[in-house]
Amino acid sequence: MKLYVIDTGYFKLDGGAMFGVVPKSIWNTLNPSDERNLCTWAMRCLLVEEGNRLILIDCGLGNKQSQKFFSYYEPHGEATLISSLRRKGFSTEDVTDVFLTHLHFDHCGGAVKREGEKLLPAFPNATYYCNQRHWDWAVNPNSREKASFLSENILPIQESGQLKMLSKEEELIPGFNTIFVNGHTEAMMLPVIRYKDYTIVYMADLIPSSAHLPVSYVMAYDVRPLITLEEKEVFLNIAAENNYLLFFEHDPKIEACNLRMTERGPRMDKVAEVDFL
Repeated sequence: MKLYVIDTGYFKLDGGAMFGVVPKSIWNTLNPSDERNLCTWAMRCLLVEEGNRLILIDCGLGNKQSQKFFSYYEPHGEATLISSLRRKGFSTEDVTDVFLTHLHFDHCGGAVKREGEKLLPAFPNATYYCNQRHWDWAVNPNSREKASFLSENILPIQESGQLKMLSKEEELIPGFNTIFVNGHTEAMMLPVIRYKDYTIVYMADLIPSSAHLPVSYVMAYDVRPLITLEEKEVFLNIAAENNYLLFFEHDPKIEACNLRMTERGPRMDKVAEVDFL
């Protein structure tokens, strides 16, 4: 097995929304905001190569939305999904599987491309993976999440016939398992990958950045924040005890880290980069 980090650029989100009840006087030291109270966040994906399988975990914001839409989130940076794949020696046609942790636009926007008037899967030879509970949640969105679940990112995957639903028990490939969590959104999936001597967990939006490691640092975007608190506490203790490597999708600087136990609970220990493991 080989792992490749796929950077898809940066975007901006409101710092208060990203840190919930944490005061700005604290979170602004962790990820300083601009004059509009917006902080910069990464959209960092992971590519897993195993035999003849090439599995992409999440795929960023994409580029098919309107300029008005992009003005809210200010996507920036030199890296794109396609350019990052090319730098690793791959194309969209090479990807055999696209694992979507959940269907919020910053995680699945790149899954679908626009060709003229048509919306088509961006990875023509890939099987796309979701799960039935989350899919049903996303295509019938509640008012809180409606702006995050965009039909143009979701329905073309189903219409193409390339969509497959995963269950908790399924192993995508040997050494690639899944944790289901329900605080951020219904049935979000976190990949757990055995790689060399490491257990790497792709954190998606359970712990979007290293700044969110304290249990109480929960996003205002989460639909069930108290469930997130419980899920984080359980996971962080297991991760610290078992020396898991946490891979952060949204941290603007830190790619991954393991944990150490402190009087305040699990905290970041050593920073790591997947390409150098």
